[in-house]
Amino acid sequence: MDKLSYEKETLYVHKGYSSKNHQGSLSVPLYQTSTFAFETAEQGARRFAGEEEGGIYSRLGNPTVHVLEERMAAMEHGEGALAFGSGMAAVSTILVHLTKTGDHILCTRGIYGCTFGLLNILEEKYNITHDLADLTTEEKIEAAIKPNTVCIYIETPINPTMEIVDIAQITRIAIKHGIQVVVDNTFSSPYLQNPLELGADFVLHSATKYINGHGDVIAGILVGKNREDINKIRSTVQKDYGGIISPFDAWLLIRGLKTLHVRMDRHSNNAADIFTFLKSNPKVENIYYPFDEGNPQYEVAKKQMKTGGGLISFTVTGGINNAQKLMNELRLIKIAVSLGDAETLIQHPSTMTHSVVPEKERVEMGITDGLLRLSVGLENSLDLIEDLQQALSKI
Repeated sequence: MDKLSYEKETLYVHKGYSSKNHQGSLSVPLYQTSTFAFETAEQGARRFAGEEEGGIYSRLGNPTVHVLEERMAAMEHGEGALAFGSGMAAVSTILVHLTKTGDHILCTRGIYGCTFGLLNILEEKYNITHDLADLTTEEKIEAAIKPNTVCIYIETPINPTMEIVDIAQITRIAIKHGIQVVVDNTFSSPYLQNPLELGADFVLHSATKYINGHGDVIAGILVGKNREDINKIRSTVQKDYGGIISPFDAWLLIRGLKTLHVRMDRHSNNAADIFTFLKSNPKVENIYYPFDEGNPQYEVAKKQMKTGGGLISFTVTGGINNAQKLMNELRLIKIAVSLGDAETLIQHPSTMTHSVVPEKERVEMGITDGLLRLSVGLENSLDLIEDLQQALSKI
């Protein structure tokens, strides 16, 4: 199944695996081993020298993990991929790979709380500076680039404000300046958006979310458009920092990928239904959803995303008190961080996922105390709307 002409839904199920090489097993085997035996001392030497393919040690590579990596590379239209023990392991690995002391990272003005924390660590300990900037126009992007900028790090849609960044515009400017572009594609998944196709150099995922889809794995994925870059990262930062994924977690992600397209269609359809309901509710002050026709970035979202996705953020009247009261009144929807699960989840970014971000920066990102983020699950949308309606009626 190595033909790149196959449609993406077929690749999600088959890419990177042949049962002929694994005693006919239809399911990808789980190679739950830490190390691999060599037939001879000379074979071990050849493998360590890179002269022969084959297992050495699971921190350096594992057959189950390799299937996941090859499948993810195909899904994101890249030449190579790496799997990690968490999304943050993927984020930290690519930033360490791309930077050195004295360099500058330019980021979208909204960013995941732990990525924000990592950037502060890099600045405080290693003098790798960063700026969070409005990157919505060519003029603003050019103005934010510094002589020592080596990386532009993008979230789109941005977590949790759902702001859209024009990936093609960013990459066009970055190429002119010789800057690498990294896109966190967690909110969209490869089914809805492919940043490498739009010019990015690397795309990453918290695979905990839509890639897995079942709320039972912590994992990360990094895909590169250049195989040599990925191989270099594999043999240096990933190997020596050690943020690898376990074979069992990789096996669970492979299982999750088989239904990604089916799940994403349902997530997106449910979210569209809930958006329509929330938009007409008088207790909802603001709503943030990529495919809102009133969104000034709607045309950009349509250009680079297949659908609006499964996430909606909104504010309610009454600020933080009513936001928390609404969450507490919900009966079906669960109060939990994360996203992309079968269950619908709601969380309060300013006191949960982004609580590490100081208030001044949170406000600049657009994260107010009344903002709620809803990850729409796979339930019947009528049940979800009924739950939201009864909770909203009590605030």
